Amino acid sequence: MMKTMTSTALASLVALGALSGAAQAEIRLGASVSASGPAAFLGDPEAKTIEMMIEEINAAGGVNGEEIALTLYDDGGDPNKARTFATRLVEDDEVVAIIGGSTTGTTMSILDVAEDEGIPFISLAGAISIVDPVREYVFKTPHTDRMACQKIFTDMQAQGIASIGMISGTDGFGASMQAQCKEVAGEFGIEILADETYGPQDADMTPQLTRIRDTDGVQAVLNPGFGQGPAIVTRNVAQLGFEIPLYQSHGVASNAFVELAGLDAAEGVRLPGTALLIGDLLAEDDPQYKVVNDYIAAYQAKYDQEPSTFAGYAHDAVALMVDAITRAGSTDPAAIRDAIEATSGLVGTTGIYTFSPEDHLGLDLSAFRMLEITGEGWKQLD
Repeated sequence: MMKTMTSTALASLVALGALSGAAQAEIRLGASVSASGPAAFLGDPEAKTIEMMIEEINAAGGVNGEEIALTLYDDGGDPNKARTFATRLVEDDEVVAIIGGSTTGTTMSILDVAEDEGIPFISLAGAISIVDPVREYVFKTPHTDRMACQKIFTDMQAQGIASIGMISGTDGFGASMQAQCKEVAGEFGIEILADETYGPQDADMTPQLTRIRDTDGVQAVLNPGFGQGPAIVTRNVAQLGFEIPLYQSHGVASNAFVELAGLDAAEGVRLPGTALLIGDLLAEDDPQYKVVNDYIAAYQAKYDQEPSTFAGYAHDAVALMVDAITRAGSTDPAAIRDAIEATSGLVGTTGIYTFSPEDHLGLDLSAFRMLEITGEGWKQLD
């Protein structure tokens, strides 16, 4: 467990005049992420980002003259721990808002507490079930798995691909995206001819992939999943000599995935990702150029490494929360919730957010960039 109270500014919000005055009182902000355990590749950079940004914000004077007191817990990816920490954040730490939920499982535990207690919560996980149906106090920063399916199928359609094999993880993310892809495939004229799965601990997907390879008419493979599974799938696809495209999900849109799979195997893989992965490729007049590259520079300076896409989800959650508290002019949870829902045109690393009572994600497909892994790095396809 990490319990941190930090004090150092979110440059973009400073530039907008969102932060002002000398920090005197405090705003109690809570977070629960998976900084250790099997989902640490998600939660560790998220925790680092949250701590870094709160330090920067407090160093610049806080929010409306009040310092942010951050209480940050490490739930290890365990939904039961996440629920316990969410309850502790509300009842013992008396926070006015919560950020976190690195995975769908931990998010679902936290959101139950947030809804019951009337505490605004911004999730860092991908499943559409987090925001559909809309819950009064729950928002999220990553694109949904449904949107990822739609982005991938749009690219397949442009490539003349009409029939695919799918191999999905059975974890919460993989199962949710598998279901969403099945639901929308027909809208794009895509037929799923083979449908395989693998477990979180599986170390070889050769049998499932062999069945896909031997299915007549399969023109591409789609792998909904995150963690080590997609890297194994990618290596197995290369080992089996597939000569058709492999599509991965936004759940592995990171340089760490390329390293884990190996560049030789990963080269040519297509997936939807965010502007954060291609900061050096963005045009200077791109609306996300400054936010993305300022964040990359700050993270590299502090941690001597590049931030991942998942770290970017945390960046956007903090930016959204601080912007909402600033506009609310209050630390009342209901007022903060109302301000989040009224957010319009906030530029983040993942996209440009505009929420509404009917939309607690605030992103559309234009926020996704279709990317391909090449020997020279990431290549934007659209």
